Amino acid sequence: MLSLRNNGKALNMKLSWLVIWAGTLSFNPVSADCNITAQMVTCEESGRNLSNIPTNLFQNITKLSLKNNKIALKDSDKEVLQSFINLTELYLNENTITVLYNNSFCNLTKLVILDISNNHISTVHKAAFAGLNQLSVLNLSYNMITQLDSDIFTSLRSLTVLNLQYNFLKSFHIKSSFKLIKIVLAGNPWNCSCDLLDLQIWLTVTNVTMENEGNTTCTFSNTTEKFSVKMAAIQPADCKIEKTSLKTTVAFTSDIKLRSIALLTALTPNITGNNGTHAELPLGKSWTFLAGVLGFVLGTTLLIFTAIKCPTWYHYLISYSHRRLEENDSEMFEHEFSADMSSSPAQSSTNNEDPIVISEKIHVFVSGEDGYIEDKYIDSYVTEER
Repeated sequence: MLSLRNNGKALNMKLSWLVIWAGTLSFNPVSADCNITAQMVTCEESGRNLSNIPTNLFQNITKLSLKNNKIALKDSDKEVLQSFINLTELYLNENTITVLYNNSFCNLTKLVILDISNNHISTVHKAAFAGLNQLSVLNLSYNMITQLDSDIFTSLRSLTVLNLQYNFLKSFHIKSSFKLIKIVLAGNPWNCSCDLLDLQIWLTVTNVTMENEGNTTCTFSNTTEKFSVKMAAIQPADCKIEKTSLKTTVAFTSDIKLRSIALLTALTPNITGNNGTHAELPLGKSWTFLAGVLGFVLGTTLLIFTAIKCPTWYHYLISYSHRRLEENDSEMFEHEFSADMSSSPAQSSTNNEDPIVISEKIHVFVSGEDGYIEDKYIDSYVTEER
């Protein structure tokens, strides 16, 4: 009798919870558009009305399908996803996701299938799939991904199927330790270059199955002819030479950069902050400071040089010093002076004195003399005055 009463109470409680749940669904239009069962939620026929992942779903669901909506996988969506710890299948295809940030699915440790195809994804961060230890199938097809590294999938130890078809990938650097059963690469503009050599070797060495291999082609830079990614004639020897040259260039560039930084650090003055630490001035201010110091030094040097040299120049300009005249110079001097005297105005007719003889002979330089030439004009002028 007691057991029957307990069973009746339990049944009444379940019925009450079902009534409350049904009422919640009836007053919540978002949930009303979804097909909800005990372990599965499907919101595929909502007419693209969902811009966020619903928050009033059961946390113990194992399958969540939000296909054909407007979900962009914002921070609020990631917080909601973290509550579905039992989720094994997640379908976010045909939405508006553009970037997969780090730890987008970090708490979904039981997730096996993740479908985020047919979005607008162009960037996948390195730790976007961190925490998905049980993920087996990843579908990234029909997106806008241009660059992808195998390190992104390092944490996916259980991954067996990877679908990358119809993106914008030209190369895919992949490590030999990366293990898959099936990969889909068709529909990408692969470039038959050294950047594709790692993928080609990986496809040949491993037992991976490349789906739609006939349409998985690449082209060389000098032709439009298409070749199979797996069979394209990419020469490893040429790639080794190219890699060696690239490494040398990178090392040389890095060395120049390091030396420039060291020189800049040595020339950049440090300022002391309030806490006693040294903080470097911003680059623009440091160069302004250096230019100011250089200008100050040059200006000070110019002032000192001017102060030293100006007295010498002054005495040189105001002083008169004789110079030794050569024999030709004395003849030229006498000729020019005579011409000047002949062109002067005539003296008065009452003055019958003979003209003054300027020079009776040319003074020839004698080595025993002091080196100066006697100026007879001065002597005549002094005699006349007397």
